[in-house]
Amino acid sequence: MFSYRHGFHAGNHADVLKHLVLIAVLRHLTSKPTAITVVDTHAGAGLYRLDSDFAGTSGEAQDGILKLLASPLAAEPPPLLADYLEVVASFNPKGKTKIYPGSPFVTESVLRQEPRDRLWVFELHPTDSKALATHIDQLEDKRQVGLRREDGFEGLRALLPPPSRRGLVLIDPSYEIKNDYGRVTACLQESLKKFATGTYMIWYPVIPRPEAHELPRRLKTLATQAGKPWLHATLNIGQDPERAPTHTPGEKVQRPGLTASGVFLVNPPHTLKAQLQELLPQLVEVLGRGRGQGHVVESGG
Repeated sequence: MFSYRHGFHAGNHADVLKHLVLIAVLRHLTSKPTAITVVDTHAGAGLYRLDSDFAGTSGEAQDGILKLLASPLAAEPPPLLADYLEVVASFNPKGKTKIYPGSPFVTESVLRQEPRDRLWVFELHPTDSKALATHIDQLEDKRQVGLRREDGFEGLRALLPPPSRRGLVLIDPSYEIKNDYGRVTACLQESLKKFATGTYMIWYPVIPRPEAHELPRRLKTLATQAGKPWLHATLNIGQDPERAPTHTPGEKVQRPGLTASGVFLVNPPHTLKAQLQELLPQLVEVLGRGRGQGHVVESGG
């Protein structure tokens, strides 16, 4: 169960979508004076070097953050994108983008010391949890972040509802095992009963798997049954013609890698839909590679 390492995928198109939405949600929550609590159920290592063996081998950042930074859109970005790019730049003070922040450090960079916002991060992978602990220890105010080396689905229960009754739950498992999809829906259903006013953000891969196809539909049903507004967005960069699936007799099929991902939010910021409707077509234009590229923005409740 520990085969997945996000270091191979750091800064890819899925991270671009996930983190710019994450920042938008956090900005909305921190615009009010009451402290918030954020829970990241699958935190990873926290920080990633884009020139590492992991990231260098996959090259996924080249189709994500690095391609975006080299585009004309980065020179005059709309506010939603500008905020994201500023956060990434804050981890690269010398200008060249070598460090990519994962969700825990994207979140930590937005949280406030006054009022005292709180971040709880969960990570089970022994190597990634050790790296995450090391990175947290380097923070100026590491007391603001709590690390738990346990199952995030299970550990979340004890943290809801948060003391201020305001907060965000980010659910972002690897989905390397099929029952992650069922655990996501069960987690959301249970959490909404304990913390109905919270904002929930779920990331998932758009892949040819029945569980992945069904997940957004199931999440819409749960949100609707709970009487909560929801927002669903996907970004598909399409297949690169040079990396199309190939197959030679006697060899394994060479897959093109992840081409699309989605985020689903319950109790989203009311301004986010319009922002994504403006930005996602521009991201498709910049990051799109060919057949299948496109985006979806839909809402309900």
